[in-house]
Formats: sequence, structure tokens, C-alpha cells
Amino acid sequence: MPFAAVPSTAGVRRMGDGKAEARAAAFTSADDFLAFRREISLDRRYFRSRRSERFVRAVAASCRTRLRTIAAGSRFWRAQLGHRWSEDGDGRDRLPRPHQPERMVPLEDRAPEGRVNAKGIPCLYLATTPETAMSEVRPWIGSTITLGQFETRKALSVVDCSLVHPGQKDRTEAERREAAVWAHIDRAFSFPVLASDDVADYAATQLLAELFRCEGYDGVVYKSAFGANGFNLALFDLDSASQLGAELFEARTIRYRFAPIEKR
Repeated sequence: MPFAAVPSTAGVRRMGDGKAEARAAAFTSADDFLAFRREISLDRRYFRSRRSERFVRAVAASCRTRLRTIAAGSRFWRAQLGHRWSEDGDGRDRLPRPHQPERMVPLEDRAPEGRVNAKGIPCLYLATTPETAMSEVRPWIGSTITLGQFETRKALSVVDCSLVHPGQKDRTEAERREAAVWAHIDRAFSFPVLASDDVADYAATQLLAELFRCEGYDGVVYKSAFGANGFNLALFDLDSASQLGAELFEARTIRYRFAPIEKR
């Protein structure tokens, strides 16, 4: 399982396979998600084509093979840029302190658009490692970051978009299509959303997240685009996890590696 290397998520276990249901998933092409995203982003969103409705039904069926249970008491992290100021005991100096707990969670009645949530509908974004949580807020060198540790309050059932089924070297054509579609879905959730974006690429992932919520699941897991070993967890219920404490960090170095794209 992708969380196996992360000690804080040792309480995550796989739920039932539901293989029979997966066989009924009606993906028609490895590019089904790409076509769905194109329609939702650029053509029509609320009254979808039959092809898109069939795709949504296939996702609802096949996501049952990608369920995980997160045990109550599992630890995750969440970061916010910045800090608050607090006076020392003598009242002569102002010292940087982590944000207050209420600053570390979304407001209940408002939220900017994200990969999982639509505007105005908040969810709680967490990460499996401190480094992933801090990288996700995209700090600059010298910036301060408040890092909070959170603990799940109950067992949670989540859809793990990053899950790759092992030991399937001789997959059928339908299984290969399904694996390709879910790889596209995971990459779409991982892709960062920028405040300046004027193309609704995130609309497709928001719709799928709403589908998972309507199916009765508690959240969605996807690979982080920042680092090789980090995963993100978005919980639909803001009260699913509570903050245990917080620390203040400073971004000292930021490393990128670049490579030219080969001409085709």
C-alpha cells in the first residue's frame, strides 16, 4: 500500500476488494477521464453528456476497489503560511508564535476553490508527512510556516486515487483501461490549483470528490506533486480530525531539478 513507508499512517488498512463490482465498471477508453475533464471544463458542467454520465457511474463502481480505512487516532499534518505575534513575559518584545488552532482549519461557511472542494464548500486538507504539508503551501525562502499535527477522531473510509493494484502483470484489456483512467484521476487531483487559473481544470476533480461524498465516503487520498513520498488527504467533514499542537518553521532552501522536454 502506498502509505506503508509513512509511520504516521500505520493505522491505514485496505478494505474489501469488490472485484466483481470492478468488472462491471464501464470505462470505454483509457482516455475517459481526459474526455470527461475536457467536457466539464470547456463545454458543459451541469447537464452532462451520456458519455460523461456513463463515466461517472464507472468511477462510482470502480472506486470501491480503492477504499482504505484510516484508523481513529491516525496522525497527519496541515500547514499554513505565516505566524502570529505574542509579547514576552515583560511585554517588551514581540515574538513569533504558531497560528492559533482556529486559524489552522477552514471556515465552515466559505472557502476558495481547491482540487477537491468547490468555492464556498470547505474541506480539511491534510498530508502524510510534515514536509509534504509545508511544501503544499508553496513557501519561499525565508518565509515562516505554521505546521499543525492533526489526529483523526474516528475511523474513516476514503477513496485512494493513488492506489495501484499489485501483482497484475496479466491484466485484461478492461483492467488496463481502468488502471490508466485512475492514473489520470490521481494526477489530476495532484495538480496544484493556482489562484490565477482562468481555466476550470479543477472542476472535474471537484465533481468526482462530490461523487465520493455522495457515495458515503469520508474523503479522498491522492499523491502530492511536491516530493516523491508524500500523499494528501482531503476530508469532507471539518470535524473528522482535531489539532494536537503546532510548531513554527522557516523555509531555508528550496530545490528544483529541471530537464528539457524531448521534441517529438
